[in-house]
Amino acid sequence: MAAASGRGFPGPMSCATDPSEGIREITMSLLRAITTVGGYTLLSRVAGFVRDIIIARYLGAGAVADAFFVAFRFPNLFRSLFAEGAFSAAFVPLFAGEVEAQGRDAARRFAREAYTVLALLLVVFVAAMEILMPWAMIALAPGFADVPGKMTLAVELSRIAFPYLLFISLASLQSGVLNSLGHFAAAAAAPILLNLTLITALLGFADSAPTPGHALAWGVSAAGVLQFVWLAVHCRRAGLPLGLTRPRLSPLVRRLGRRVVPVVFGSSLYQVNLLIGTVLASLVSDGAVSYLYYADRVTQLPLGVIGIAVGTALLPLLSRQLKAGNIEAALWNQNRALEVALLLTLPAAAALMVLATPITATLFERGAFSPEDTVATAAAMVAFGAGLPAFVLVKVLTPAFYAREDTATPVRIAAVAMATNIGLNVALMGPLGHIGIAIGASASSWLNAVLLAVVLHRRRLFSPDARLGTRLPRIVAAVAGMGALLWGVMDLLEPLSAHGDLTRIPALIVLIAAGGLGYGGLVLLLRATSLADLKTALRR
Repeated sequence: MAAASGRGFPGPMSCATDPSEGIREITMSLLRAITTVGGYTLLSRVAGFVRDIIIARYLGAGAVADAFFVAFRFPNLFRSLFAEGAFSAAFVPLFAGEVEAQGRDAARRFAREAYTVLALLLVVFVAAMEILMPWAMIALAPGFADVPGKMTLAVELSRIAFPYLLFISLASLQSGVLNSLGHFAAAAAAPILLNLTLITALLGFADSAPTPGHALAWGVSAAGVLQFVWLAVHCRRAGLPLGLTRPRLSPLVRRLGRRVVPVVFGSSLYQVNLLIGTVLASLVSDGAVSYLYYADRVTQLPLGVIGIAVGTALLPLLSRQLKAGNIEAALWNQNRALEVALLLTLPAAAALMVLATPITATLFERGAFSPEDTVATAAAMVAFGAGLPAFVLVKVLTPAFYAREDTATPVRIAAVAMATNIGLNVALMGPLGHIGIAIGASASSWLNAVLLAVVLHRRRLFSPDARLGTRLPRIVAAVAGMGALLWGVMDLLEPLSAHGDLTRIPALIVLIAAGGLGYGGLVLLLRATSLADLKTALRR
């Protein structure tokens, strides 16, 4: 089995004569892919933290911050729908299957045809949205109209940032091609360019732009171009350069088109829930959009490093295994993906909930970001943290449907979860404000994850194996012990919180180290994982 970092996947179990050896070999390939994607995503999230710390210092949680975050979230939503969500989830199984069945030349033709059709659609859509932006912004953030100048600013920043959608969506298709071939590193590293570009835009041009939000909006569009060029170069190096060709609705492109629309909801519930939350938060109070943004950004670290990494690595692998008829290997890898995801996600969720206040204060409380903003953001972080395992489980479970080219079932499940989210948001935003919106997003994601698992189990497409059933309770016990340890250490270090960054930063480092070491010791003591598994992960 070739390494996931660069040389592509041969046919599953093609090198092993013993099926169990073949499954273990495939599992190592999956873990290597997860490690590659997760490692680069971790670097991106760290750069994103630096970016958000600088944004909080310059913008705080006021009108300019709210306007920029809406302007940034708008193209990001459609990127998720057009590219990372719908297009990628529908494209990767078809492309991977074409590579497996017909070879690289046929797959290259299909990719270029899809690339051309997507580019034409995006050009038309982006142009239309630039014209319709004032009306779109009324629907997206109706509460902005109550603050003089806030709606006008949001429209202006959105028009500057929206071309990002065109370039990042084409870049996401290029990522799908690279991931299908096992070249995970370049695609996983691309988001780092976004964060570095925004940092440069803010530090270099915030003082000369009309507002710091303007500098950031121009940085968003520039980052889309840079990521597009970066991935275009790596596609060429991989021997699959993508360029425009004569528009043609080939049978595979039409098949892709039929699958894209339903996948929109099935794979993008998280982003759609955030959009709904943004609309409602604009009606709650000035700053509510910013509180949810900052809390979500912290939650995105484990979600990106674990959930997106596992889902990204799992989809092309399952697609290839199912195409080759290796059902046993596919089920084995589904269980191991869940095991890895829960082993890492459950402690991350517990830590976010326990340490919400010190994390928020240490990262953001300086400059225009006040102690009151810390309290409001930390409360939202607790609510998002409760839903973090569900957000990750959705990312891990949906590839089982998409690899089988079933896009309808996740849509129906997502529709139920989305309706639940809207109902909970409306019911809770009155008494709980922005916190109720975060609770609604978490609760609806749990419903989505549970329904996905139940349907897969009933269809005999997934069943927890003995190893997962044995280790999961031990993971939960280790997480409970870690949470109690964090509470105790946090109480001991509480007096240090009053002295600013000089003591906050070391105190947070001590808390994180105590939680990590405590959890690591407990999982080994309770045999929730083995030392051999950890050594293998470290080697990979």
